[in-house]
Amino acid sequence: MSKNPPVSELTDHLGFWLRHVSNHVSHAFAARLADNDVTVAEWVMMRALYGKDPTLPSRLADDMGMTRGAISKLAERLIAKSLIVRKADRTDGRAQTLALTGAGADLVPRLAELADQNDAAFFGHLSDSDRALMEQILKRVVEQCRLTTLPLA
Repeated sequence: MSKNPPVSELTDHLGFWLRHVSNHVSHAFAARLADNDVTVAEWVMMRALYGKDPTLPSRLADDMGMTRGAISKLAERLIAKSLIVRKADRTDGRAQTLALTGAGADLVPRLAELADQNDAAFFGHLSDSDRALMEQILKRVVEQCRLTTLPLA
């Protein structure tokens, strides 16, 4: 009979606790968005376009850390929902831009409020200093690990 070497417990890892919280926060937010027929990835794209001039899909892909193909598929879903529109670029008729429709622009503040409510539900019990410290630590990890893609799920 072979003896297994000792291994660390799942709960010994910060990643376990981070994923545990993240999964619950993300799933709750996704459910809130689903009530508005929007996915998290669609929300992220809409928020990226909010308040901006029509944007080249390639620029959006760079900003969101996604491939151009993924941006195209996401855009198609939002176009089908009449939340964004694709237009010819004003300076280069061969290029296409993406912009929020009026309905899309009207929806963004409501979805942002859902994001705020979701944050409050999970983190509202933390003191301002604890929240600031958590944000500072997580931003430091993002910077140190050079994490550039936006969380979309």
